Amino acid sequence: MQSVKFFLVLLIAPFIGLCIAVSGLDVSTDHLLLPTKNVTASIDSIEESFCDMEGKFGAIKAQVDVQKSGYEEQEQTLSGLTGQASEHKKMSDQIYEDRILTMLGSPVRMHKSKRVEVKVFKLDELDYRGYIAKVKLLNPTVAKVILAKDKLGEKETTLEAVKRTGAILGINAGGFYTEMREGKPYGIHIGNIVIDGKLVGDFNGYPGTLSFSGIDRKGNLIGGIMSEEEELMALDPWQGVSFIPVLIRGGVKCNIPTEWEKTKQPRTIIGEYANGDLILIVVDGRQSDWSSGVTLERLIDKLIELGVKEGYNLDGGGSSAFVYKDEVLNRPSDGKLRPVVTNIVIMP
Repeated sequence: MQSVKFFLVLLIAPFIGLCIAVSGLDVSTDHLLLPTKNVTASIDSIEESFCDMEGKFGAIKAQVDVQKSGYEEQEQTLSGLTGQASEHKKMSDQIYEDRILTMLGSPVRMHKSKRVEVKVFKLDELDYRGYIAKVKLLNPTVAKVILAKDKLGEKETTLEAVKRTGAILGINAGGFYTEMREGKPYGIHIGNIVIDGKLVGDFNGYPGTLSFSGIDRKGNLIGGIMSEEEELMALDPWQGVSFIPVLIRGGVKCNIPTEWEKTKQPRTIIGEYANGDLILIVVDGRQSDWSSGVTLERLIDKLIELGVKEGYNLDGGGSSAFVYKDEVLNRPSDGKLRPVVTNIVIMP
């Protein structure tokens, strides 16, 4: 600050001398003492101002440093909370997974890739048997509805569909019937089919309790009884087929037709757990020495016991088939696989 005083004296002194020269006054050295004191006072005032400004800038800087530190602490806290939330979710998911596995038992087959995780379990009850697949869709595109030979009117077995597509898993899918066209059998699906987000053929507003079931583009199970095409497409379906009836919605039993309620039959089911995992079930039937089949009423109770939140009945009877890695695990009631119009396959 002393250098600032000296600089100001040097700056102001010539102006004082100029004023003296212009006025022609004979000014003694004593006369210069008063202005110098005034200049010194002004310099002191400026110095005080600089000091004051320096103090204010220091205070502002201190406030900025405090705020910056606060923001950094908040960022660290939020980052920590995000990490904790992620960790808690993983723990929660694992707890839910462990509960499911406790109910299903030990898997007899397993497959895991970057796109999908498949675990296969035996279903062994008092008077019926079958297989269950729990499918975690890490990439929803691995789940597909397949037309027999990729063509309307054709039929093929679930094993043929699995081999042809290179799938890891396959079950039979929607309902159908056969009629003769130009002297040849022609397979006709009932209701509606959606493949890769597109409706196959014209919309069929089949009356009654016929339902659609499938997955949307995120891999979530969707379905219901649809009377209009707009109603169906509003679900953003990715893959799906039709049959009867809806079994469970939101963990609650649905009313089912009386004629479907008490009859023991082979069954094929698609459902979903609360965590989004799919469950695919095939129950054998019509074989007293192996499996008598199951009523839908009893099967719904079993699904709820297993923790399933959504469930739909697919085509059953002689069509029911469960194929894993080119191996037919179940025992079809016809003694052999029946050719069908559609299958659901899971790609590896």
